[in-house]
Amino acid sequence: MRMALSQSKSTKMGKSRLFRIFMILGAVFMILLIIIYWDDVGASNFYLHTTISGPHPSRLSPQARRDPEKKIEEDKESSFLMDIDAFVNQFLEGTADPTEQVRGEPPPGDPHNQSSEKSDEKFVPRREWKIHLTPIDPEKKQKQESRKQLIQDVCSNRSFLDFPGKNRTFDDIPNKELDHLIVDDRHGIIYCYVPKVACTNWKRIMIVLSESLLLDGVPYQDPLDVPQELIHNSSLHFTFNKFWKRYGKFSRHLMKIKLKKYTKFLFVRDPFVRLISAYRNKFEQENEDFYKRFAVIMLKKYSNYSDPPASVVDAFAAGIRPSFLNFVRYLLDPSTEKEMPFNEHWRQIYRLCHPCQINYDFVGKLETLDEDAEHLLRILRVDNVVEFPQSHRNRTVSSWEQDWFASIPLEFRKELYRLYEADFKLFGYSKPEKLLHE
Repeated sequence: MRMALSQSKSTKMGKSRLFRIFMILGAVFMILLIIIYWDDVGASNFYLHTTISGPHPSRLSPQARRDPEKKIEEDKESSFLMDIDAFVNQFLEGTADPTEQVRGEPPPGDPHNQSSEKSDEKFVPRREWKIHLTPIDPEKKQKQESRKQLIQDVCSNRSFLDFPGKNRTFDDIPNKELDHLIVDDRHGIIYCYVPKVACTNWKRIMIVLSESLLLDGVPYQDPLDVPQELIHNSSLHFTFNKFWKRYGKFSRHLMKIKLKKYTKFLFVRDPFVRLISAYRNKFEQENEDFYKRFAVIMLKKYSNYSDPPASVVDAFAAGIRPSFLNFVRYLLDPSTEKEMPFNEHWRQIYRLCHPCQINYDFVGKLETLDEDAEHLLRILRVDNVVEFPQSHRNRTVSSWEQDWFASIPLEFRKELYRLYEADFKLFGYSKPEKLLHE
């Protein structure tokens, strides 16, 4: 009888112990699920502003205020919650230390990185998204629908035009090729920047919206106040190619979630005009980096300078610089991309932004920049937070094409068109018939 009772008690204790083990495992499993899918339920905006839990003086219970031992117990519980917060935030943010600041800021010692103990007092919260009472102009809506439909038609029609990467999936895109997709989790925006298509000003906008750059602990409010030398600082822009470092094996999953939920946009430009603009900016002005990396190669291979000047200053002083023809020959030379991919300033837009794999919500054009920028900021509901900066610089325009291509042989023009034909077709730019038949 006693043995039976003893066995019964042992059985009950075993079941109780198993029950507790299953409860603990279940709780751990739920925590892991929350961590993995946190971003899927919108925490991407939440965790940038608040902690998940954590102690606060006002949360102390009346018993804790009266009983010191009770206070110690609650302090231990709060400490545990803080550890959970630190772990979750470290996982989501990918920081080496849970106390590391979330926002990407310039390196220590940068004069613009002057946060202080008073920063919390100075910080002014962002205004709410703007709500418009009047509808968007139907004509503008239709223009956007037409642009997006054209991309879809070109991408889906296998017999229309074939180009590298057209038929691959998003998962097939190497991580390093996703470096132009800037993410703003605060407002749910993804911007694919294209050099020589107003990207400087759009990067200014993204810095202001994401609050990734602080001055005396306060985010910049005016895009034009962002220092010129920091606009293209990669540490200020959270791009898709950085997801692996932050999210590890969950990076592609989170990319797809953001691509599905966020508003995605890019701005494009006539491909030939963009090339002229890139040449003017990088080779008609003194640029030491581009001179050494590209101009010296062009001068040696296409201008018969066996020993060009060592610096751009000496080259310009001697009146030596690559011509536009040298630049075009460099682009058409098959050996160019065997050595390295095209630089982003003249790489095709479809290779930078992958329009056949990413369904963009807005396609702007430099030719209608002011109108499109106003339309986009309204769609994003941030037109009460930022204004698109007005550009007063000497912008390259399509009417210059005839003069610039006058020195380019007809066969080179045709080859160049074939090289950039996908951009012409995808984004609705007419084939430059005059240039290709003269």
